[in-house]
Amino acid sequence: MGPSSIRATSAEAGARAAGVGTGAKPRGYRLKRGLDIGVATFAILLLLPVGVIVAFLVGLGGGPVFYVAPRRGAGGRRFHMYKFRTMVPGADAILDEFLQGNPEARWRYARTYKIEGDPRITWMGRFLRRFSLDELPQFFNVLRGDMSLVGPRPRGEIEFASAAPGDRLFEAYYLCRPGMTGLWQVSGRSRTDYQTRLEFDADYARKVSLAGDLVILARTVPAALIGTGAY
Repeated sequence: MGPSSIRATSAEAGARAAGVGTGAKPRGYRLKRGLDIGVATFAILLLLPVGVIVAFLVGLGGGPVFYVAPRRGAGGRRFHMYKFRTMVPGADAILDEFLQGNPEARWRYARTYKIEGDPRITWMGRFLRRFSLDELPQFFNVLRGDMSLVGPRPRGEIEFASAAPGDRLFEAYYLCRPGMTGLWQVSGRSRTDYQTRLEFDADYARKVSLAGDLVILARTVPAALIGTGAY
């Protein structure tokens, strides 16, 4: 059995565990999904005026209003994740040039995939990221069933392609729908390194519960309002 077959088997097992693509779904899944739909619907209605204002301000700078990113969800299923755009056009080239001239930033980026003072981010983008307003469109991903309110962060195609089959940390991303928030977002946010974020997500997948989700959601609100640790 080759690596692709092993990964496919893992994806199928994860899909069954997450209740994705199966006929009978466990009660815990139904409760979690009900919470997702209820909170996402309420949030969209409540925050719609904020979203309209943000979309207008982002559009003033030129370029697309939304950033659409291909991601992998429960069972390895592909979907498109939506965010308000926070970066300038041609961001990849700007990042390469910046890292070439900044060895320390290059070292930090290799550890965290985050850059404090990232030159790609617009002035509006910095504000949106600080208070997590760039992620408001993901409530629609939650309604569609692509994501959950709480879960591991969505992973991109490159991350999944580079993961070793059977990697216990990456198995977490097959087992749960990716979330708008999660353990590492309320435990340091961007200040945590990449490996620590993987560990937090794996820990969530092992202990997922509705009560745990409610605790994380309660901790997310002050973390987003204060805006510390995000860049």
